[in-house]
Amino acid sequence: MAIDERNDGPLYVQVANDLKKKIESGELKSGDQLSTQTELADRYSVSLITIKKALNELSREGVVYGRAGKGTYVASRTTRVDFTKLKTVGFVLRDLESPFFSRILSSVEKELSAEKFNLLLSSTAGREDREDTLIQHFLDIGVNGLIIASMSREYIASPIIRKLHRENFPYVVVSYIADEDIAYVGTDHEEGAFIATQHLIALGYKEIGYINGVSGERGSLLGDLRKKGFLRALHLHDVKYNPAYEYRFQLRGEWNDYQSGYDIGLEFAGSTIRPQAVFAFDDLSALGFQKAVLDKGLRVPQDIAIVGFDDIRRGVTAPVPLTTIHQPLTEIGQVAVDILNKRITGQPVQTRRILKPTLVVRESCGAKSR
Repeated sequence: MAIDERNDGPLYVQVANDLKKKIESGELKSGDQLSTQTELADRYSVSLITIKKALNELSREGVVYGRAGKGTYVASRTTRVDFTKLKTVGFVLRDLESPFFSRILSSVEKELSAEKFNLLLSSTAGREDREDTLIQHFLDIGVNGLIIASMSREYIASPIIRKLHRENFPYVVVSYIADEDIAYVGTDHEEGAFIATQHLIALGYKEIGYINGVSGERGSLLGDLRKKGFLRALHLHDVKYNPAYEYRFQLRGEWNDYQSGYDIGLEFAGSTIRPQAVFAFDDLSALGFQKAVLDKGLRVPQDIAIVGFDDIRRGVTAPVPLTTIHQPLTEIGQVAVDILNKRITGQPVQTRRILKPTLVVRESCGAKSR
């Protein structure tokens, strides 16, 4: 086949299109091996570089695939999906087993189904370095939009999220992010911490500690934001802050929060200087803390009252059901899909939405559940 000299399109595109026609017509079938690159270059009267570019394009589209040292083969038709012809959203999730983000995912899936969108799910499996790769993969296959539950606990936009923002690509982040220009749906974390601490004060506790989601000496924007609400409640009610009652995580990553809380609980139980109540950065650390103090023979809430943050399901079935701050996870998923759908269809929309948290009272704080 000779190249059409009257066609102004790139040579490699002409070659790629001709090969696709042969595959679509059945002349080349699934599993067939293509001619060598040298043979193809001779057949089309083009350079080897042109052939390489054509095959790379077909490979990117999923039309062909290469086997190291063996050649290039026609891909199965069932493996090829043109995502540009579908309404598709990619969801980059930090951990499929996360008790927090799995509930947002459930809401997102329901909303996207109602809007006739397809959902593509990808997990970083706890690895921060995979996040950028997965986001780029979704962009490469042509999704219409992205929902991101970022792995990073730096809580600032990564370079690739900044790129999405600059290029006005439809996206929304559902994990806390401090940058106020970034599309984000989440909870008022400072207000939630304020509500939790004020509740403990209303129950009569005067010595209140904070289990801060800070790893060692590292700062944490979200941990400090919740601490701000904690301190605001103490100040408002003239309760003294005691730095000896602030505990810090020694392990990084959400998957370690339960263990961090457990370790803090052991430290707490072995100390003679301890508060009457604690507000914990999240439910996982609160539950780990509770397990440790119970293991050491202390009573909850008689010896130590506990309030968490997130309202995960495990808090309901804990040995002492956990008082907590409820984040409206179903609503977060609903709002995220609404924002994304409007961005995809070019409708005006407020892209940063902060939702109100609420207090859920159970037995761990010493008040009657309600």
